[in-house]
Amino acid sequence: MCSSGEGQGARSRSACIGGLGVAWDWTLRGPLARLPPVGVTFAKVRVSNPRRARARAVELDFLIDTGAIYSVVPASVLRKLGIERLERQEFTLADGTKQAYAVGEASFELGRKGGTSKVIFAPEGVTPLLGALTLESLGLMVNPVTRELTPMRLMLAGGVPMRGLSRGHRS
Repeated sequence: MCSSGEGQGARSRSACIGGLGVAWDWTLRGPLARLPPVGVTFAKVRVSNPRRARARAVELDFLIDTGAIYSVVPASVLRKLGIERLERQEFTLADGTKQAYAVGEASFELGRKGGTSKVIFAPEGVTPLLGALTLESLGLMVNPVTRELTPMRLMLAGGVPMRGLSRGHRS
């Protein structure tokens, strides 16, 4: 977890997003000291319970974090949606410590894209993170230059029949 003093200081700044998996340090000098950090992308995403099709969804501002595997949502939000805790997994945090969190599955909608993905039941006050598996389930990727979300080029390698092969026999 991040300490309460992080993110303070005039010239040297430190930030810890959500206390889970994302942290960085940077030192700004001269005219650059007034600029915010670059490379941060947020998106409004609707989260709902995949087992309750007619239940309401909640819209949250998510930090897009391609370095996080799973998405992260405060546990109180997931409880309100009725999302079940399916398992507990241990994660290594940005500061190197290990912490176990409950993991469930949620539905995510971003624009016209929708899909389900694993989600971590995070402590209160954590910035919601949209992780790599969720982005993939939505068919989206982050353009590394512009930091914009773009559709993935979806490929299916096993969908092409092989000539001359039939059920494990070669001709």
